Amino acid sequence: MAEALHFTGNDEADALLAEEPIALLIGFALDQQVTVPTAFVGPLKLKERFGTLDARAIAQADPSDLEAIFRKKPAIHRFPGNMARRVQDLAAVIADDYDGDAERVWSEAADGADLRQRIAALPGFGEMKVKALGAVLAKRFGVEAAQELAPSHPTLGDVDSIEALEDYQAKKRAHKAEMRAKQSS
Repeated sequence: MAEALHFTGNDEADALLAEEPIALLIGFALDQQVTVPTAFVGPLKLKERFGTLDARAIAQADPSDLEAIFRKKPAIHRFPGNMARRVQDLAAVIADDYDGDAERVWSEAADGADLRQRIAALPGFGEMKVKALGAVLAKRFGVEAAQELAPSHPTLGDVDSIEALEDYQAKKRAHKAEMRAKQSS
């Protein structure tokens, strides 16, 4: 099991992602229209400002209070209102469907198909995030059910250092450019 996920360049944030499964899921939920480091330092900022990453506490928080936490400078995300709601919705699913234990999303998955369905049911998790989270679970945490979810192209699952993060980001930009080129032709 990984002691840290080197997604942010911040040792405390990187350790939190590996130690608290809900932090990893929140980071993935925030990984939209911001850099990887910005998205994945978000769980640490939320924990510092809110006091906990407990799924039930986040799910039951006053939405306007949670949004204010996301808006506090520096904002947790460039879209603080939308992302506060998304994180609260994610926390509600974890609280309701997994008894507050985010790790159960993958630890109790029967197989790859079940894991894919569980991840895809999380608010804000489309196909790209299913694959990326699957790669992280397979390559950094040894989750057997996640092996078939990991794509052949570079993902965050390949990141094991800050240098690897920089390499991944360059490859991700190239992959996205290639996908855009295919769509426009």
